[in-house]
Amino acid sequence: MILISGDVHSQYHVINEQIRHAEKFTGRTLDAVIILGDFGIYEQPLHRYFDKEGGHFLRKLYFIDGNHEEFCQFDHLVEKYSHHLNHLSRGKVTQICNGRFLSLGGARYMDALNSPSGSEIRDCDIARCLAHRADEVDFVLTHDCPAGIGVPNAPGMEFYGNPGFERGEELIEHFKPKKWFFAHYHRWFSGKIGESEFFGLPESWKGFGLLDEQGNYQAVEHAVEKREDWLQRFIKKLFSL
Repeated sequence: MILISGDVHSQYHVINEQIRHAEKFTGRTLDAVIILGDFGIYEQPLHRYFDKEGGHFLRKLYFIDGNHEEFCQFDHLVEKYSHHLNHLSRGKVTQICNGRFLSLGGARYMDALNSPSGSEIRDCDIARCLAHRADEVDFVLTHDCPAGIGVPNAPGMEFYGNPGFERGEELIEHFKPKKWFFAHYHRWFSGKIGESEFFGLPESWKGFGLLDEQGNYQAVEHAVEKREDWLQRFIKKLFSL
Protein backbone atom coordinates (compact mmCIF):
# COMPACT_ATOMS: atom_id res chain seq x y z
CA MET A 1 0.00 0.00 0.00
CA ILE A 2 1.21 3.49 -0.94
CA LEU A 3 0.60 6.73 0.95
CA ILE A 4 0.14 9.67 -1.42
CA SER A 5 0.65 13.15 0.00
CA GLY A 6 0.21 16.74 -1.13
CA ASP A 7 2.50 19.71 -0.52
CA VAL A 8 4.95 19.35 2.39
CA HIS A 9 6.58 22.80 2.17
CA SER A 10 9.54 21.65 4.30
CA GLN A 11 7.30 20.40 7.14
CA TYR A 12 9.20 17.11 6.95
CA HIS A 13 8.08 15.88 10.39
CA VAL A 14 4.53 15.63 9.05
CA ILE A 15 5.48 12.70 6.82
CA ASN A 16 6.29 10.31 9.67
CA GLU A 17 3.22 11.47 11.61
CA GLN A 18 1.01 10.61 8.65
CA ILE A 19 2.81 7.29 8.09
CA ARG A 20 2.14 6.29 11.70
CA HIS A 21 -1.52 7.26 11.42
CA ALA A 22 -1.93 5.42 8.10
CA GLU A 23 -0.41 2.23 9.48
CA LYS A 24 -2.58 2.42 12.59
CA PHE A 25 -5.63 3.21 10.43
CA THR A 26 -5.06 0.28 8.06
CA GLY A 27 -3.34 -2.18 10.37
CA ARG A 28 -0.69 -2.60 7.68
CA THR A 29 2.89 -1.56 7.00
CA LEU A 30 3.10 0.89 4.13
CA ASP A 31 5.27 -0.01 1.16
CA ALA A 32 6.10 3.55 0.05
CA VAL A 33 5.24 7.23 0.25
CA ILE A 34 4.78 9.54 -2.77
CA ILE A 35 4.88 13.34 -2.39
CA LEU A 36 3.12 15.28 -5.17
CA GLY A 37 5.53 18.22 -5.36
CA ASP A 38 6.44 21.17 -3.14
CA PHE A 39 8.31 18.78 -0.90
CA GLY A 40 10.50 21.69 0.07
CA ILE A 41 13.91 21.11 -1.48
CA TYR A 42 15.71 23.98 0.27
CA GLU A 43 19.23 23.77 1.68
CA GLN A 44 18.57 25.19 5.14
CA PRO A 45 15.58 23.06 6.23
CA LEU A 46 17.08 19.91 4.69
CA HIS A 47 20.34 20.47 6.58
CA ARG A 48 18.49 21.16 9.81
CA TYR A 49 16.22 18.09 9.59
CA PHE A 50 18.63 15.48 8.27
CA ASP A 51 22.08 16.66 9.37
CA LYS A 52 21.47 18.53 12.63
CA GLU A 53 18.41 16.69 13.98
CA GLY A 54 19.23 13.26 12.53
CA GLY A 55 15.82 12.98 10.90
CA HIS A 56 14.81 10.13 8.63
CA PHE A 57 11.64 8.77 7.04
CA LEU A 58 10.03 5.57 8.24
CA ARG A 59 9.25 4.29 4.74
CA LYS A 60 10.79 4.68 1.30
CA LEU A 61 9.90 8.11 -0.07
CA TYR A 62 9.43 9.26 -3.65
CA PHE A 63 8.66 12.82 -4.72
CA ILE A 64 8.11 14.96 -7.79
CA ASP A 65 9.18 18.60 -7.94
CA GLY A 66 6.62 21.35 -7.47
CA ASN A 67 6.95 25.09 -8.00
CA HIS A 68 8.31 25.85 -4.52
CA GLU A 69 11.78 24.29 -4.49
CA GLU A 70 15.31 25.74 -4.54
CA PHE A 71 15.80 25.07 -8.25
CA CYS A 72 19.21 26.73 -8.45
CA GLN A 73 20.52 23.95 -6.17
CA PHE A 74 17.91 21.30 -6.88
CA ASP A 75 20.09 18.62 -8.50
CA HIS A 76 22.85 19.09 -5.91
CA LEU A 77 20.43 18.79 -2.98
CA VAL A 78 18.63 15.78 -4.44
CA GLU A 79 21.98 14.03 -4.86
CA LYS A 80 23.19 15.04 -1.39
CA TYR A 81 20.10 13.61 0.32
CA SER A 82 19.51 10.73 -2.08
CA HIS A 83 19.76 8.20 0.75
CA HIS A 84 16.56 9.76 2.15
CA LEU A 85 14.75 10.87 -1.02
CA ASN A 86 13.98 9.46 -4.46
CA HIS A 87 13.21 12.11 -7.07
CA LEU A 88 10.83 11.13 -9.87
CA SER A 89 11.95 13.26 -12.79
CA ARG A 90 9.66 14.73 -15.42
CA GLY A 91 8.53 12.30 -18.10
CA LYS A 92 9.82 9.22 -16.25
CA VAL A 93 7.83 6.03 -15.66
CA THR A 94 8.67 4.34 -12.36
CA GLN A 95 7.53 1.00 -10.99
CA ILE A 96 6.45 1.48 -7.37
CA CYS A 97 5.08 -1.67 -5.80
CA ASN A 98 2.94 -3.14 -8.59
CA GLY A 99 1.98 0.18 -10.19
CA ARG A 100 3.62 2.06 -13.08
CA PHE A 101 3.66 5.79 -12.38
CA LEU A 102 4.31 8.55 -14.91
CA SER A 103 5.72 11.64 -13.18
CA LEU A 104 5.47 15.27 -14.29
CA GLY A 105 6.66 17.82 -11.77
CA GLY A 106 6.42 21.58 -12.03
CA ALA A 107 3.42 23.83 -12.68
CA ARG A 108 1.97 26.37 -15.05
CA TYR A 109 3.54 29.83 -14.81
CA MET A 110 1.88 32.02 -12.16
CA ASP A 111 4.20 34.96 -11.40
CA ALA A 112 7.84 35.68 -10.61
CA LEU A 113 7.44 34.83 -6.93
CA ASN A 114 5.53 31.55 -7.33
CA SER A 115 7.18 30.40 -10.54
CA PRO A 116 10.98 30.53 -10.14
CA SER A 117 13.19 29.56 -13.04
CA GLY A 118 13.01 25.79 -13.53
CA SER A 119 9.53 25.33 -12.11
CA GLU A 120 7.41 25.82 -15.22
CA ILE A 121 6.12 22.82 -17.19
CA ARG A 122 7.62 23.04 -20.67
CA ASP A 123 6.72 21.52 -24.02
CA CYS A 124 9.78 19.27 -23.79
CA ASP A 125 8.41 17.85 -20.51
CA ILE A 126 5.12 17.01 -22.22
CA ALA A 127 7.04 15.46 -25.13
CA ARG A 128 9.00 13.22 -22.75
CA CYS A 129 5.73 12.01 -21.29
CA LEU A 130 4.12 11.36 -24.68
CA ALA A 131 7.16 9.34 -25.78
CA HIS A 132 5.87 6.50 -23.60
CA ARG A 133 3.28 4.07 -24.88
CA ALA A 134 -0.11 4.17 -23.19
CA ASP A 135 0.23 0.56 -22.05
CA GLU A 136 3.37 1.47 -20.07
CA VAL A 137 1.46 3.68 -17.59
CA ASP A 138 -1.14 2.90 -14.93
CA PHE A 139 -1.15 6.14 -12.91
CA VAL A 140 -0.08 9.76 -13.47
CA LEU A 141 1.56 11.93 -10.80
CA THR A 142 1.67 15.71 -11.29
CA HIS A 143 2.00 18.73 -9.06
CA ASP A 144 -0.33 20.94 -11.08
CA CYS A 145 -3.53 19.54 -12.57
CA PRO A 146 -4.38 19.35 -16.27
CA ALA A 147 -6.51 22.29 -17.36
CA GLY A 148 -10.19 21.72 -17.85
CA ILE A 149 -10.94 18.94 -15.38
CA GLY A 150 -13.13 21.11 -13.15
CA VAL A 151 -10.80 22.22 -10.36
CA PRO A 152 -12.26 25.50 -9.03
CA ASN A 153 -10.23 28.61 -8.42
CA ALA A 154 -9.44 29.57 -4.83
CA PRO A 155 -11.08 32.82 -3.70
CA GLY A 156 -8.82 35.75 -4.51
CA MET A 157 -6.78 33.76 -7.03
CA GLU A 158 -9.00 34.38 -10.05
CA PHE A 159 -6.46 36.74 -11.63
CA TYR A 160 -4.22 33.72 -12.31
CA GLY A 161 -6.83 32.37 -14.72
CA ASN A 162 -8.43 28.94 -14.74
CA PRO A 163 -6.47 26.28 -12.83
CA GLY A 164 -4.34 23.75 -14.62
CA PHE A 165 -1.51 23.45 -17.14
CA GLU A 166 -1.99 23.46 -20.88
CA ARG A 167 -1.61 20.34 -23.02
CA GLY A 168 -2.80 18.17 -20.17
CA GLU A 169 -5.66 16.99 -22.37
CA GLU A 170 -3.07 15.42 -24.70
CA LEU A 171 -1.80 13.30 -21.82
CA ILE A 172 -5.32 12.33 -20.82
CA GLU A 173 -6.20 11.31 -24.37
CA HIS A 174 -2.92 9.46 -24.95
CA PHE A 175 -2.68 7.50 -21.69
CA LYS A 176 -6.27 7.30 -20.45
CA PRO A 177 -4.78 6.58 -17.00
CA LYS A 178 -6.69 4.68 -14.36
CA LYS A 179 -6.03 7.46 -11.85
CA TRP A 180 -4.30 10.83 -11.92
CA PHE A 181 -3.05 12.42 -8.68
CA PHE A 182 -2.07 16.07 -8.14
CA ALA A 183 -1.64 18.66 -5.36
CA HIS A 184 -0.72 22.39 -5.74
CA TYR A 185 -4.21 23.79 -5.03
CA HIS A 186 -4.23 22.84 -1.33
CA ARG A 187 -7.63 21.15 -1.43
CA TRP A 188 -9.33 17.81 -1.85
CA PHE A 189 -10.73 17.16 -5.33
CA SER A 190 -12.21 14.25 -7.22
CA GLY A 191 -13.49 14.09 -10.77
CA LYS A 192 -13.74 11.76 -13.75
CA ILE A 193 -13.23 12.06 -17.50
CA GLY A 194 -14.09 8.89 -19.40
CA GLU A 195 -12.53 6.03 -17.47
CA SER A 196 -9.85 8.21 -15.83
CA GLU A 197 -10.31 9.41 -12.26
CA PHE A 198 -8.64 12.58 -10.96
CA PHE A 199 -7.74 13.20 -7.32
CA GLY A 200 -6.39 16.39 -5.77
CA LEU A 201 -4.84 16.47 -2.32
CA PRO A 202 -4.48 19.27 0.25
CA GLU A 203 -1.32 20.14 2.17
CA SER A 204 0.31 17.14 3.82
CA TRP A 205 -0.68 18.21 7.33
CA LYS A 206 -4.39 17.97 6.48
CA GLY A 207 -4.50 14.37 5.28
CA PHE A 208 -3.34 11.92 2.63
CA GLY A 209 -4.49 9.28 0.18
CA LEU A 210 -4.00 5.53 0.23
CA LEU A 211 -3.57 3.45 -2.94
CA ASP A 212 -3.75 -0.31 -2.52
CA GLU A 213 -2.39 -3.13 -4.67
CA GLN A 214 -5.65 -3.40 -6.63
CA GLY A 215 -5.62 0.29 -7.52
CA ASN A 216 -8.31 1.29 -5.03
CA TYR A 217 -7.91 4.79 -3.62
CA GLN A 218 -9.11 6.25 -0.33
CA ALA A 219 -8.78 9.81 0.97
CA VAL A 220 -7.99 10.11 4.68
CA GLU A 221 -8.42 13.37 6.57
CA HIS A 222 -5.97 13.65 9.45
CA ALA A 223 -4.67 16.93 10.84
CA VAL A 224 -1.06 17.20 12.04
CA GLU A 225 0.34 20.25 13.81
CA LYS A 226 2.65 22.43 11.72
CA ARG A 227 5.89 23.79 13.10
CA GLU A 228 7.35 27.22 12.59
CA ASP A 229 9.04 26.91 9.21
CA TRP A 230 12.61 27.81 8.33
CA LEU A 231 11.65 31.04 6.59
CA GLN A 232 9.69 32.26 9.60
CA ARG A 233 12.68 31.49 11.85
CA PHE A 234 15.01 33.33 9.48
CA ILE A 235 12.80 36.44 9.44
CA LYS A 236 12.53 36.44 13.23
CA LYS A 237 16.28 36.12 13.57
CA LEU A 238 16.82 38.89 11.01
CA PHE A 239 14.59 41.35 12.83
CA SER A 240 16.07 40.48 16.21
CA LEU A 241 19.53 41.69 15.16
